[in-house]
Amino acid sequence: MKKRFLSLTMAAAMVLSLAGCRGAEPAATTAAPATEAATTAAAGESAEGAETKAEEQKEAEPFKIGILTGTASQGDEEITQANKMKEKYGDMIVTATYPDNFTTETETLISNAVAMASDPEVKAIVWCQAVPGTAAAIDKVRETRPDMIFIAGTPGEDPGVINPKADIVLQVDEPGCGTVIPPQAKAQGAKTLIHYSFPRHMSYALIVARHENMKKYCEENGIEMVDVTAPDPTGDSGITGAQQFILEDVPRQIEKYGKDTVFFTTNCGMQEPLIRSVFENGAIYSLQCCPSPFHAFPAALNIDMAGHEADVTYMMEQLQAKVDEYNMGGRVSTWGVPCNMLFVNAGVEYAKKVLEGETNGVVLDEQVLRDTIQECAEQYTPDAKMTIAHYVDDSGNAKDNHFLVMSDFVTFE
Repeated sequence: MKKRFLSLTMAAAMVLSLAGCRGAEPAATTAAPATEAATTAAAGESAEGAETKAEEQKEAEPFKIGILTGTASQGDEEITQANKMKEKYGDMIVTATYPDNFTTETETLISNAVAMASDPEVKAIVWCQAVPGTAAAIDKVRETRPDMIFIAGTPGEDPGVINPKADIVLQVDEPGCGTVIPPQAKAQGAKTLIHYSFPRHMSYALIVARHENMKKYCEENGIEMVDVTAPDPTGDSGITGAQQFILEDVPRQIEKYGKDTVFFTTNCGMQEPLIRSVFENGAIYSLQCCPSPFHAFPAALNIDMAGHEADVTYMMEQLQAKVDEYNMGGRVSTWGVPCNMLFVNAGVEYAKKVLEGETNGVVLDEQVLRDTIQECAEQYTPDAKMTIAHYVDDSGNAKDNHFLVMSDFVTFE
């Protein structure tokens, strides 16, 4: 397969302190008098034996890990990876979904999380995408399960809402994407960037930050950025109405601005019609909102994924074939690492390490987490190099439990 790599990663803010969310402090001890040495030694041996026995019992204690995802209608990567984890670990994995219209069915979203947590063996829940309502669901679960571990991937709530609730938050570096998409688009020949979104998304802090960076870097790269308001897929017209809008609007924008136009949307459900229209009309496509070679490409381009659901090499070969078929060389790119699948995969593997005692007795062992993310990324793309940084708020404070990831572009020639 012909491809070239544009290394456009953000520098990682390496914060090396470990944050223990619910780690217990060791009990204090006092020295025994010399005359009681034998008694103390015997007691120590007995205590040591009891501690070893307790540790063995702890290690033998069964646990399950829950995975909460959306349904396939808004994006099937998360649920596909959840099923892959269940195939790998069997009954250790429990899966469930939240409603497509989660904004109006928050009670169902919460009740699904509570139902999952009602199994006392479920000790951790990996949530991706962590849509609006996740923070409230975490609060509700912790009313009865205060020690439940929550790992939230791709949050739909602002950092100030989700960070205090979840133990770990995993997210694409959205502000960083705003800085790298415009130069990538310029290299692909773009003169205009169409940005599709809607008011709900444009109220999210990190999406706004990405948008502002896009404006800045489009200007620096000589690209005209045009904002287009699309229907919200959770609104009255639903996902079908939003997709139909994209199918009708892309040709209009190309007629107005020409084929050297790159298209971007903040919504997963809009990616499929967007990709299809871009290919059919010969425009430019740089990156999805949730970067991945699997995100919307198969459905948009009629690529048969049977037996290859998480096979990046196969997917890249199929994408290159479609690029050749449509004569789109140099005008299509994505990441080689499927980010939301990565968050489900790494979330489960890391939670397993926590529950098996591999994180020094704390829920957040940063080095173990970083290593786990990199190891899981390499399962998809062996030469993947992830840049992992902490989210930094408007006051310049790095949030120890919120991690932003970046990868490199893969451009199909």
